[in-house]
Amino acid sequence: MASSGEDTCDDSDAPPAAAPVADSTHLLGFSDEILLHILSHVPSTDLVLNVRRTCRKLAALCLDKSLTHTVLLQKDYEASEDKVKRLVKEIGRDVQQLSMAGCYWLSGATVEHVARCRGLVRVNLSGCPLTSLRLSKVLSALPHLRSLAIDVSPGFDASQLSGECKATLSRVRELKQTLYTPSYGVVPCCTSLEKLLLYFEILDRTREGAVLSGQLMVGQSNVPHYQHLRVFYARLAPGYINQEVVRLYLAVLSDRTPENLHAFLISVPGSFAESGATRNLLESMARNVALDALQLPKSWLNGSALLQHMKFSSPFYFSFSRCALSGGHLLQRVIDGGRDLRSLAGLNLSGCAHCLAPDCLLRKAEDDIDPAILEALVVACPNLRHLNLSAAHHHSPEGPGQHLCQLLARLPRLRSLSLPVCAVADSPPRADRAPVPPAMRAVPRGFGKKVRIGVPSVPFPGPAGPQPSSVFWSLLKNVPFLDRLELIGSNFSSAMPRNEPAIRNSLPPCSRAQSVGDAEVAAIGQLAFLRHLTLAQLPSILTGSGLVSIGLQCQQLQSLSLAHLGLMGKVVYMSGLSDMLKHCKRLKDLRLEQPYFSANAQFFQALSQCSALQRLCLVSRSGTLQPEAVLAFMARCLRVVVCHLFTGESLSTCRSLQQALLRSFSGQEASQHCCQPEASPSPSRSPSSSEVPAGPSVETEVPGAPSRTRGPQAQSCLLRTPLSVRWAVAGPEVPRLWLPCRVLCRWRAWGSASLTAAPSRQPQADAPQAAPPRPPAPDRSAATSPWLFAMASKSSMGLSFDVSTCLCPRTQWPSLEFILRKELNCVK
Repeated sequence: MASSGEDTCDDSDAPPAAAPVADSTHLLGFSDEILLHILSHVPSTDLVLNVRRTCRKLAALCLDKSLTHTVLLQKDYEASEDKVKRLVKEIGRDVQQLSMAGCYWLSGATVEHVARCRGLVRVNLSGCPLTSLRLSKVLSALPHLRSLAIDVSPGFDASQLSGECKATLSRVRELKQTLYTPSYGVVPCCTSLEKLLLYFEILDRTREGAVLSGQLMVGQSNVPHYQHLRVFYARLAPGYINQEVVRLYLAVLSDRTPENLHAFLISVPGSFAESGATRNLLESMARNVALDALQLPKSWLNGSALLQHMKFSSPFYFSFSRCALSGGHLLQRVIDGGRDLRSLAGLNLSGCAHCLAPDCLLRKAEDDIDPAILEALVVACPNLRHLNLSAAHHHSPEGPGQHLCQLLARLPRLRSLSLPVCAVADSPPRADRAPVPPAMRAVPRGFGKKVRIGVPSVPFPGPAGPQPSSVFWSLLKNVPFLDRLELIGSNFSSAMPRNEPAIRNSLPPCSRAQSVGDAEVAAIGQLAFLRHLTLAQLPSILTGSGLVSIGLQCQQLQSLSLAHLGLMGKVVYMSGLSDMLKHCKRLKDLRLEQPYFSANAQFFQALSQCSALQRLCLVSRSGTLQPEAVLAFMARCLRVVVCHLFTGESLSTCRSLQQALLRSFSGQEASQHCCQPEASPSPSRSPSSSEVPAGPSVETEVPGAPSRTRGPQAQSCLLRTPLSVRWAVAGPEVPRLWLPCRVLCRWRAWGSASLTAAPSRQPQADAPQAAPPRPPAPDRSAATSPWLFAMASKSSMGLSFDVSTCLCPRTQWPSLEFILRKELNCVK
């Protein structure tokens, strides 16, 4: 990109004459339509502040309304405060859609510049620091606003909103609201809502450790009836407080159900008891409205005839996740209910163990499904694009045309598919033959002779070569445009699940999954348009040759998640994985969960060839880590913005790695900005996993630890440059609470002084760098003083700072969790 300047392009900056381009293959030789399409992939800040200053033609094209109409700043980590202010100043009058979702590094004063875009119709400020007064000032200047997305943090007061702000909210039709405190937010002011999206991320305890109440303030309970509401969506994080608050929202809707409601979706982890208000709401919906999309908690559907009385006009999405829906109920209440399901595009039957089986109270997991039920479903829903059948045992009976994969192959329009591993097995295991361990089946043993396990070359299926005969290969052949594929073991449970409590004792893989190995994984390589792939609990993966096939042929792959492949105690697919990563040039996200995994130089060297990699997460119980390989990897991959490493390394190794990162990437500047460590109190005892407060996307991992452990030293820093989290590394010596969040902000010492998200502007290259003020000393008398490890690292935007591994007394975990989510708004 060309170097940026302060002023716009004029005749003096442009070439002396608009001479014709001799070479027709030059970039400027393309038509304006092609150039506009190319420029649409350039970040808005780079487009307006840099590219526009190269020549006259690009200066005119960069200001085209098709490019300035929409500005997307989320995941644009190089969009500093100064760039955002200049961008708003240059094209603010032309912007109609602005998304700053997740721009947690921008201060409130910078977000306030959104008020200059007076023509805004849609704005997304989720994750940005906003107070009630600042939100009032911004919305008061946006009279044409119709869509709004904000966060409601503790301290929000709707009474501070001005009359102009409430007038703007009264015209808003779409509202997305993330609640971090019990509140109605701005919902009472939005009387013309047609689409309401609610995300409940409320903790059960305050910063001081007090238990929160789900009762809302008296002045906030006057919510009008929304007769124009068409879509209602609520997603709850774990915790009883979120369930109490959502009941208050539903109680308001139960008084008078909107007649235009056509989508009602509630996503709840775990159980959610049905109350009188919710029962009245569902009965009113069954009488007065015709839905197109439905998702309810499993406890609301189990044992009730609700589906039989619901009316559907043109349904496009159903979710019956983890409910006790049998095959007979699916046929009678969904398929044979006189409904036209040709418009159905999404169906979620995850965890429904009996949905494809006949009504039988004594059914076991090893029993076969009824192919007639699945065939009726396929015939009734020929246009399905998204299907989820995971987290259940779906075993096909023997016979031609009765296998689950053969029936699903009749859905050519599938774009995303999630299946259990045992469902893709060709045939059930024979009872007259004892099961053979996978290792003995693949590698013959001699009399003490060492056998070298290599990576055999897998012949890629092609038009000229022999075609594989497995039913799974045939399924993938008939769904060539599949974009997302998940192959997850029926008994798989992650050590760090999202929005669900961790399960210590995982069940062994299904017996039928033993026949799914490298050959079936290699069949995935024929999906040329695959972008997201998840493979979990495949015990028969040995050499990883199928992964090589995927890396060579799936060139569009962007997200890869691998968990528990092969034998649990060994990692025998390391060579195959390394060969695969060398070909994944577009891979952005990689999540690897494997016990006893060795993150050595071979792994990080192969990973370094993924030039587009942005996020890495490694979860390995009893795993090892080579700090030198990590340093070399971070030095080569400058686009990595999130790197979480959860291994079994010692605390001293983690400290050494942190110090090495400080010396290598931040140099003397970081050392000048760091304060001397302070002594920390020691926790009273090691908590159990059940005592860890469950919060949204806060992964907990508390391995075995001594009952009394000395806490680490705290290190406080105040840097002048933008900061971002990159690491989560800790050892097993101390109980810890993992907080894998991104903190791109300047922060000061903990204790009585709260953590702030107000980054300072980067100094100019020519300006002298004055020493930053030292942070105030932590308040040791405060009971909420947690202790952090901090480290800096290098990225494409300069110095980065990490706050990810928190080690503090168990009693302070809710307080620390609350501080991060309330004042940083960055926990994802």
